[in-house]
Amino acid sequence: MTHYVQVLNGEVKSVWDTPPSEGVGNNGWRNAVEVRPAIQAGRQGYTAHRFDLNANPVQIIWDTYEISVADRKGGMKSNAGFEFQQVVNQQARNPETYDAAAIETARQAMVAKQAAIEACTTHDQLDAI
Repeated sequence: MTHYVQVLNGEVKSVWDTPPSEGVGNNGWRNAVEVRPAIQAGRQGYTAHRFDLNANPVQIIWDTYEISVADRKGGMKSNAGFEFQQVVNQQARNPETYDAAAIETARQAMVAKQAAIEACTTHDQLDAI
């Protein structure tokens, strides 16, 4: 995607994804491109971006960071808890069709899934869940 960056006094003042009405080259507007390296989903993420104003076009650079196994496990266990909560909410919506057995089945599934997640020590093991 093409971007447009307004640079005034050596600082980025604005970033747009539509052409500025003044046109590129006027009032500090320059063309820009994103430099976003590929990441491994669930194993890496993007940090805040930075600008290379010396490049032409200006580069909007996204750096990456590694997601630790422990952090990923925490997120996955939270998701398992959310899945359980969805079943509880669904059952609570209609007292006439409330099914305590469905909630218990969902609870047992959550406990088993969270235990499986906790037992993992690598990203590959987490990927298999």
